[in-house]
Amino acid sequence: MYRNRLIQTPVHSDGARRLQQQLLAYHDFRQHKASHSLAPMLTALGHWQAERLKKTHQDLYRQPNYHQGLNFLLTDLYSPTDLSQRDDSIDRVFPKMVKWVPEHLLATFAGLVELNLTTQTLDLGLAETLVSLNHPISELQEWQYCEAYRTSGQLVLRRRQIELVAEVGSQLDRYVRNRTLGWLLSMTRSAADLAGLADLHDFLHRGYSAFRAMDNVEQLIDELVVRETRVLEQIVAASSAPFDLATGGQADLVS
Repeated sequence: MYRNRLIQTPVHSDGARRLQQQLLAYHDFRQHKASHSLAPMLTALGHWQAERLKKTHQDLYRQPNYHQGLNFLLTDLYSPTDLSQRDDSIDRVFPKMVKWVPEHLLATFAGLVELNLTTQTLDLGLAETLVSLNHPISELQEWQYCEAYRTSGQLVLRRRQIELVAEVGSQLDRYVRNRTLGWLLSMTRSAADLAGLADLHDFLHRGYSAFRAMDNVEQLIDELVVRETRVLEQIVAASSAPFDLATGGQADLVS
């Protein structure tokens, strides 16, 4: 809907340019996905993966300091739900963002968009592979998921997905330590509602609240990267227990 606005907006910095490129790529992907025959199945696949992540990291979920932050990572950054209104809002306010938002925040937004695009691209490709292997997404089993994961051959993009989680998570943590941001989010709620940006504002506020509630975010992000990299390697190696992290070194995050 807002592709022309994205293209016509002048950009004068690396962060703004990267954000523009990622928004255009994501806009085109959303148009492709909307008409894709497998689009209705992606919600079920997203829920399956979210439950897998919760199970893999259940020790972290049991810790009050991390529970809210992990929920945000799964329901907003890795989302099985329809957030098209939020995504349209970002496209719509892009001209104002490149004019008023600091360069470092533009780079962070670009990372968020790239992470979202990467995740959804991988999901759609995985769904296509599952169908080609005659594995029903509605009754997906662990071995079927892993077979499709290997067959789809997207390891470079999957490693990039993990890198983006580390990059974006660390950047968000630095920003939310600034109490001024929380005050600004509280003060701009009414203006966001009037401008039709409520979904975008809620997303930012949830992220701020989730990360403010966590201790040692850097250590948590590092641990998630180590664990998910290990899961990737175990799937590729056709391990009999690809999501089992019971053996091997894990950072001591559990109190």
